[in-house]
Amino acid sequence: MGRDYNRESKDNEGRKYAYQFDFDVMHPYMLQSFEPFLKQKKALELGCFQGAFTERIAGRFEEITCVEASKEALEAAKKRLVKYQNIKYVESLFENAELEDTYENIFLIHVLEHIDDRTGVLKKIRDEWLDDDGTLFVACPNANAPSRQIAVKMGLIESNVSVTEAEKKHGHRVTYTLDTLETEIKRAGLRITHKSGVFFKAFANFQWDRLLETDIISKEYLDGCYSLGQQYPDLCSSIYCICRK
Repeated sequence: MGRDYNRESKDNEGRKYAYQFDFDVMHPYMLQSFEPFLKQKKALELGCFQGAFTERIAGRFEEITCVEASKEALEAAKKRLVKYQNIKYVESLFENAELEDTYENIFLIHVLEHIDDRTGVLKKIRDEWLDDDGTLFVACPNANAPSRQIAVKMGLIESNVSVTEAEKKHGHRVTYTLDTLETEIKRAGLRITHKSGVFFKAFANFQWDRLLETDIISKEYLDGCYSLGQQYPDLCSSIYCICRK
């Protein structure tokens, strides 16, 4: 039975698909982490959803190509990004996408865990889309984030690496730790030049959304969580690898 990517990208009774914490906190700090490795010219974003991350990188590159399997999400991205003339949109599964260019920057942000043939897609990125001098940015939710470990201790999740029923409804196939993410990437023949985590995270996303509506959390506190995450990447909200051919 085929997957319904439009349905997977919607909220369900067990879990929201995306939180303001992701958009307002994680995206800026993720870009801050990536900044030393970004190159000029062209970028490819695999799985743009509704264009929130795309909007943050739109002014950084001469040209951006977005590939998205959900037609509804892609239409929302086009509306959000209508003022940008340097963005191309491709509605396709990654496995089926045919792109003419190679790219100096490829972003796979909170997407790899959704893919059925993860090794195959990573090999396709390496062989067809990644420029010889290009960089692949892979980021995933972290199985060992303290918020998730607390949920395990509370009996809400069976183990750190479990894929919950709510996550399955959103198309998750795996929950990565830093070492299993590294293994997945190396299996595809890519070279990891840097790996780390983004943002120490003890609260769940829904708790962060509520906190961000108050004056309890200051910018200084957020910056502190980001800095602490660099010291303890295995306890971050997201983990990432910077990859080359």
